Amino acid sequence: MAGDTDPPYLRIVTEIRRRIRDGELAPGDRVPSTRQISREWGVALATATKALTTLGLEGLVEARPRIGTVVAAGATPVPPKRRTPTAPEHDLTRERIVRAAIEIADIEGLAALTMRGVAARLGVAAMAPYRYVTSKDDLVLLMADAAFGEGTYPATPPHGWRARLELGAHTLWTVFRRHPWLAQLSPLTRPLMLPNLMVHAEWALSALDGHGLNPATMLELHVLLYSYVQGIAINLEQEAQAEAATGLTEDQWMDRQADAVQAIVTSARYPVFTKVVGAFTDGYDLRLDELFAFGLGPLLDGVAVIVEGSSTPRH
Repeated sequence: MAGDTDPPYLRIVTEIRRRIRDGELAPGDRVPSTRQISREWGVALATATKALTTLGLEGLVEARPRIGTVVAAGATPVPPKRRTPTAPEHDLTRERIVRAAIEIADIEGLAALTMRGVAARLGVAAMAPYRYVTSKDDLVLLMADAAFGEGTYPATPPHGWRARLELGAHTLWTVFRRHPWLAQLSPLTRPLMLPNLMVHAEWALSALDGHGLNPATMLELHVLLYSYVQGIAINLEQEAQAEAATGLTEDQWMDRQADAVQAIVTSARYPVFTKVVGAFTDGYDLRLDELFAFGLGPLLDGVAVIVEGSSTPRH
């Protein structure tokens, strides 16, 4: 048993291990997140991350993207024991640091990312990552470049500019869907100069090339399409942050708005809204994947007017 003299992370590990052993947490159940651990035990996020990492190394929990850390299937508690670092510092690489940071951001959000948390996840000294990455800001840029690099394109593009732009938009959406924090990083006015992000830009610009468009129009159409994907993707991380802050899922939050919605639809001030909302007998569920796919069609219809020569922007 862990005693009062044990480090804080080990006391947390012992308690969560007990909950699993006693059946309070069953396989598939979410265990406390790093934020919840930090609040419940009064520890830093890095300490909470180290506790979850230790439980993961014991095979008791596993991280599931956009769900969180859950009790692993067939988890069998093991006796508590003190661990030495699991990743010798001489085996540390920039790539391993970046991958560990991405895993934290994918599960806990970018706000939970700290250099200490990355070190704890890797089982190395707190200052060890600084030998490979100079700061958290630099780390985030490396993470973004690696994430954008996961989206690839075929050597032989599909026929036609529209099919190519559509594939580019879906590829970006897949990347943002996998890494929701990515959409939060930079406004359009301050673009990220990342090699792997330029791959997506090159794909879109190549689709528009050769249609008689001037350079400004080509760039603005590319930015317009990118901003459409990013603009919807921003809501992925914001929803996750809202759920973490309130403890309510999207559906649970909407249920609590029932009285407010009822007051609006019965006020007679918004007749069209009332008519539209009333058409859904079971309520309207906003699904971001469906919204993205729906909006992409009209957007490309508008691009077609420009690309195919029916309209010429002022430049």
